[in-house]
Amino acid sequence: MANRPLAAIVLAAGEGTRMRSPVPKPLHRICGRPLVLHVLDALAELHVERVVIVVGYRSAEVTKTLQAEAPAELRMEFVEQVRPLGTGDAAAVALTGFPESYEGFEDGDLVVLPGDAPLVRPATLAALVRAHRSSEAAATLLTAVVDDPRGYGRVVRAKSGNVARIVEEADASAEEREIDEIATSIYCFRHSVLAPTLRRLSPDNAQGEYYLTDAVAVLHAAGYPVASMVAADPMEAAGVNDRAQLAAAEAELRGRINERWMRRGVTMTDPEQTYVDASVELATDVTLHPGVVLEGSTRVGRGAVIGPACHIVDCQIGEGARVEQTVAHQSAIGEEALVGPFAVLEPGVRLAPRASTGPFFVGRAGADDC
Repeated sequence: MANRPLAAIVLAAGEGTRMRSPVPKPLHRICGRPLVLHVLDALAELHVERVVIVVGYRSAEVTKTLQAEAPAELRMEFVEQVRPLGTGDAAAVALTGFPESYEGFEDGDLVVLPGDAPLVRPATLAALVRAHRSSEAAATLLTAVVDDPRGYGRVVRAKSGNVARIVEEADASAEEREIDEIATSIYCFRHSVLAPTLRRLSPDNAQGEYYLTDAVAVLHAAGYPVASMVAADPMEAAGVNDRAQLAAAEAELRGRINERWMRRGVTMTDPEQTYVDASVELATDVTLHPGVVLEGSTRVGRGAVIGPACHIVDCQIGEGARVEQTVAHQSAIGEEALVGPFAVLEPGVRLAPRASTGPFFVGRAGADDC
């Protein structure tokens, strides 16, 4: 079972009307990267053979961004959902991204997940695949038990304990709305059963759409076992549908990033006031004081001390440098240099090792005192 081929489908066609923005929802950024790229980062650690990404709203923009920024090791295919007919239709469109010549894949497995689930961990996806394969289920879904299930589809179980169906909140009865186990929209399917299952979906629901969640009921009615795995951390189930959820997801992800760097030897005197993008690289013995914002491709060398109150974007900071109350963009700061307070480094500035700027310094590319 462990040798069965594994591929993935990412549903990233949504407009995200509740974001109230012309930017496609998958491209809204948290911790410096678009939402959907955090999903692809997690998939990249599963060694999937192919990832089919369903695009729709402003598809060219989404495709271009992912081609430029996605993990290089992912083999991606893009297919377009021309009309927004629901997640079930999007999954059916995705299956066209697997060519008939994809030998042996009928016996493989498919991870299916939305492009707005940036908090799912690679280890959780790997555990879902293992649980799916060990149970020999036709489908296995990731669920979560939460205190407030409002807004999520509820997991309805059969007497056997297997999942019988998922009911969306708009279609749920009062009793079903009391269920605190929710569906996360993350699944692992046997490839061979998904296509015929999707053909049996109906848009007979409150939204008039083809729900991928209804595939569970179709499989259960046909006698196929549907298993589940409860996520240890309910936050992994959090989707992003509006700006408030975007901020909550960013806070959670920033906490993970900060914890990871501290365990690798970085000092943060106040982690709650320290903001480090997912793409930033920090060496050991770096110290970050409150009010530090590090963005983009910034790299900080061993023993550097940054802050308080620094905003640094796409910069290279040498070992032992000290930077205080500084704004810097696309600049390089040499080893053991002293920068600030109240310094501004404009794009292209290169400060020599052991340079000292003094207060109220404004550095411009090519200036003699740089």
